[in-house]
Amino acid sequence: MANSRNDAKPATRLVTAGRSGEFADRVVNPPVWRASTHLYENCAALRAGPKSNADGKFFYGRRGAPTQWALSEALTELEPGAAGTVLYPSGVAAIVGALMAVLRTGDVLLVTDNAYDPTRSTAMGVLKQFGVEHRFFDPLDLDGFRAAFCDKTRAVMLEVPGSLTMEICDIPALAAIAREQGAVSLIDNTWATSLGFPALQHGCDIAITSLTKHVGGHSDLMMGAASAGERWYRRLRITAQQLGHVVSPDDAALALRGLRTMKLRLDQESASALMIAEWLAARDEVAHVLCPMLPGAPGHELWQRDFTGGCGLLSFVIAGRDDAARCRLVDTLDLFGIGYSWGGYESLALPFDVEPVRSCMDWPKAGWGLEDRHAVRLSIGLEDPADLIADLERGFAAMNEG
Repeated sequence: MANSRNDAKPATRLVTAGRSGEFADRVVNPPVWRASTHLYENCAALRAGPKSNADGKFFYGRRGAPTQWALSEALTELEPGAAGTVLYPSGVAAIVGALMAVLRTGDVLLVTDNAYDPTRSTAMGVLKQFGVEHRFFDPLDLDGFRAAFCDKTRAVMLEVPGSLTMEICDIPALAAIAREQGAVSLIDNTWATSLGFPALQHGCDIAITSLTKHVGGHSDLMMGAASAGERWYRRLRITAQQLGHVVSPDDAALALRGLRTMKLRLDQESASALMIAEWLAARDEVAHVLCPMLPGAPGHELWQRDFTGGCGLLSFVIAGRDDAARCRLVDTLDLFGIGYSWGGYESLALPFDVEPVRSCMDWPKAGWGLEDRHAVRLSIGLEDPADLIADLERGFAAMNEG
């Protein structure tokens, strides 16, 4: 008889993933194994330990134990095409660790111009110190992207959608060009996760996710992950071990707990975000709504083609107002906290300006007017969307009173 887990739908896979094997077949939740030292039966077993470098094999705490192994197994099951998943102590650690696994001194790294700011900082900072050259590219310009390659280009760092400004680019086309040029394609896939965008199936080599966001889901842990096929998974694993990356078993247990309800949260947050995006689009104070799930928004057609889901993160640009007006709006909000990160159960608002974190993208082509540069990013949580809209209404009223 066929295994009922074969070809299971996403909600089923989220519930069953990482709950198999001798350490997790008699309890619903894998236990929390806290141990820095793993013991061996005898000298022969001790000497055999280093010969096997795989999850499920005890060696030393830095290589994990059943709690971390269960999380890695679950994330691998959720990323079609992955041979394994490496865990990192933060999303940024996952980005840095993955880039260091594929780059060497003298290599050139192409970085999408709308990348997460710490990704840009990594390229301009630690990688530059190690002799890796970086070049930013416009992800909406395929011809320009192809022209950016040289014989030293080793890797391409992608992100979808773009950080803050939410552009959806043609990831399959970009990944195909990278492969033609002999470069490794890495992608920050935190926004949609593998549930909404299976990155490896769309041509990418390494899929990076900040588990701090949707997988954790409760704003109480920091963790990252990188999943890849056999070749790059082995490189990721060895590099992470050499860098000393390890995650707490307690945090791994929290991530496993969050994973079980992630689809429910993503579905609710996406529905609320779309409702709020539609409401924002009808307001005179809003010049642009940056939400690829919204019909008519930039990138919506590509989102429909390539994605099966989204999340609660969107942005909007205020029409012809200054920073003081924007601050009145944000400071008045009650249900939206002011803070970094996103993907938790609570709603957040973050004011931002684009110019400091962009190098080459063509803003006139993107339809941004010169007078409309003050934006706000919203992370929509699990509150009732009607209450969030009422809160935003009060914020716009305060902005208009100034």
